[in-house]
Amino acid sequence: MNKPLLFALTLCLCLASCNSAKKAAADTQPKYEIKDQELYNQIVAMDKTFFDAYNTCDLDKQATIYADDIEFYHDLGGLSTSKQDILEGTKNNICGKVTRELVAGTIEVYPIKNYGAVEIGYHKFHNKQEPNAVSHPSKFIIMWHYTNNQWKINKVVSLH
Repeated sequence: MNKPLLFALTLCLCLASCNSAKKAAADTQPKYEIKDQELYNQIVAMDKTFFDAYNTCDLDKQATIYADDIEFYHDLGGLSTSKQDILEGTKNNICGKVTRELVAGTIEVYPIKNYGAVEIGYHKFHNKQEPNAVSHPSKFIIMWHYTNNQWKINKVVSLH
């Protein structure tokens, strides 16, 4: 058998193996299914309410949604536990400069018994000072605490 033909056959076998491995991996990861539609709708609505306030620099609205004992874990910035510092950082570094866009269809919501819910999803941030910069999706996790008939953001994990 000639070398070019042998190379082509080997390449085809390798590609077929890779595609089979990808399909097997995709088959083993379960697809997210909404377990509680009402809870899902509430959290999606709260996400929209909070990030509409974030995008328009409504710090008062953000303050009503953040819990007083907020814990904000940012992979680049570290841990923040001061609600006032988080709001001040938003005012100084985000307002008029950065907007958040939810990646459609990525929100997952899971109930946390006797506490509230956890929201997991992907979003992008757009820097108005760099309008041509490519924004890559990043993962976020928000712990929502339901207390006194209100949803509050108690913990955030922001990954880039």
